[in-house]
Amino acid sequence: MTMPLEFVRQGVEQFADRTAVYFGNHTLTFSEANDASNRIAAGFAEAGLKKGDHVGLVYGNGLWTISVDFATMKSGLVRVPLNPRLSVEEHARMLAEADVNILVHDADTRERATELLQRMPDGNALGLGCAAADGHGPNLLDEKFAGAGEPDVAIHAGDPLLLIYTSGTTGRLKAVIHTHGSFGAIGDNILANLMSPGPDSVMLHAASLIHASGTFVLPYWSRGGASAVLSSFVPHDFAQAIARYRVTETNVVPTMLGMLFSTGALDDADVSSLRTIIYGASPMPRPILERGIAHFGNIFKQYYGQTEAPLAITVLTEEDHRNPELWESCGRPSSDVELRITDKHGKPVTTGEIGEIQLRAPFTMQGYYKADELNAEMWMHGRWLRTRDMARADDNGYIYLMDRSSDMIITGGYNVYPREVEDVLLGHPAVAECAVVGAPDPKWVEAVTAFVVLRAGQAVSGDELRELTRSHLAGYKVPKTVRFVDSIPKTSVGKVLRRAVREQLRKEAEAKPEKAD
Repeated sequence: MTMPLEFVRQGVEQFADRTAVYFGNHTLTFSEANDASNRIAAGFAEAGLKKGDHVGLVYGNGLWTISVDFATMKSGLVRVPLNPRLSVEEHARMLAEADVNILVHDADTRERATELLQRMPDGNALGLGCAAADGHGPNLLDEKFAGAGEPDVAIHAGDPLLLIYTSGTTGRLKAVIHTHGSFGAIGDNILANLMSPGPDSVMLHAASLIHASGTFVLPYWSRGGASAVLSSFVPHDFAQAIARYRVTETNVVPTMLGMLFSTGALDDADVSSLRTIIYGASPMPRPILERGIAHFGNIFKQYYGQTEAPLAITVLTEEDHRNPELWESCGRPSSDVELRITDKHGKPVTTGEIGEIQLRAPFTMQGYYKADELNAEMWMHGRWLRTRDMARADDNGYIYLMDRSSDMIITGGYNVYPREVEDVLLGHPAVAECAVVGAPDPKWVEAVTAFVVLRAGQAVSGDELRELTRSHLAGYKVPKTVRFVDSIPKTSVGKVLRRAVREQLRKEAEAKPEKAD
């Protein structure tokens, strides 16, 4: 197992003067990015932070994102990254549950940090290239920290490194704990199963570095590969960046690939430098994959993973993609994964039968933060981690995801759990019942769709309910469609039967397929 700081040191020692980070017109060499991490770590120390403290990161992709991550590693801090797309209400709850009292923000997110500090009685702020929102915290990039050496902090494999929120299997947002050991194992997993970067490699990051895209940074860094970072995914900018930075690899979710085609962003783009396109996070619609292979060639790889076990539980290789019959599969287990498919009692099912995927691997989470009951549910005897994803295996060991035992929606690569949307809708006095599900969608893969039963004599518009949701939750959680119905299917014990609702939407989509915008 390679520790994260070993990855960092390998890159600096071997490739000090090569470009490590591209962001807009700015670049950082390996040495400059590493020096910046020491500088930021010195700012952490001046602010009184010590090993084990939790630090909330309130900003998106930027020039210094990687350096801040390295600084937290070196300082023994536990970083708690926040998706910038979430609402103030969601951020505040996450920070409180994760025991965060210190925020790092940049100039663009200073206002959000100010709002959050109003909800944090003991909160403090640190600026990243700007004045701190609390008016007295240091600017972590202040010249007075220049020239600082690496912090003298003892780091062990079992020390927590990252608390990252997911609703993927649990319904309510929960913080997954990854240690220095498990995070280093993620890098080993990528190098052993997905990628073999070298000094000529450039990975394009348009998705948030908080999640899957960011796991590629350390493996690339250690081999001399560069990270080309975009602040967000804008199809034309993404396509042009491929030529600008001579990008060799990129990681996308299916929605991103679909938008590259639907917007015409690729029409005049030079993509000749691309060697591999990696995709995951949600199933790839066959028409989009067909178009992708026709345009880019057979350079696609798929991974299946979870925040609880990133990155590659299984891999569908480039060679596998040559066989269209395998496109419905998420591949075969990675070399460092023990995988089994079991019934509800944890007993392995026979080949071809549907069961739950469970695994053992060095990159699995330590557990959920302060969630003993949930952790007890997630771990089976022998430290098998439950995924709550239902699947079957064929005779050749390829895994086919069938459904989730939870009802989580994946829209544009983002996870949406129906209950949090339903809870907001049920707060409206006119709503008696509701069910939120994902409808098949050519652009988003799944579109958040709400079925609503109104109280007798009450009225409300779909737009009003959508705006109510928007005021409480992130934009991607807002229903694309609100349908008013007389009743919602339920089980014999009165539980909403979302599967029946989803089946209705699936049949409608098959009967009348819609075109992407």
